[in-house]
Amino acid sequence: MIFSIVVQAAPYSCQSAETALRFARSLLEKGHSLHRVFFYGDGIHTGSALASPPQDEINIPADWNTLAAEHDLDLVVCIAAAVRRGVLDTNEAGRYGKSGSNLAEGFELSGLGQLADAIAQSDRVITFGA
Repeated sequence: MIFSIVVQAAPYSCQSAETALRFARSLLEKGHSLHRVFFYGDGIHTGSALASPPQDEINIPADWNTLAAEHDLDLVVCIAAAVRRGVLDTNEAGRYGKSGSNLAEGFELSGLGQLADAIAQSDRVITFGA
């Protein structure tokens, strides 16, 4: 079965972001496909390179990046939500005259068209967070 995941919760504000990560690992272990992970709303903070959780806690952004590298996953951060919340890639930082970018490696900024495509390409779309 082909899944896509939408993460709408910030990585450390509630359990939803970590649950989404565990769900993704589980479905891949069971042999299912994960077409895309789309980070929307406060979930875009998962794509920030500036997150620095304590060493004794799970590093949700780094773990998503590792999972994506292992399984060639598409980690898409909603560009409108990201720019509004200060998560920028190099291109957007230049466009808005900001001094630097902070989008984590392995994540890409894109629009809601990527979410629409994920819905069309997937058998199931599971949403985590508010």
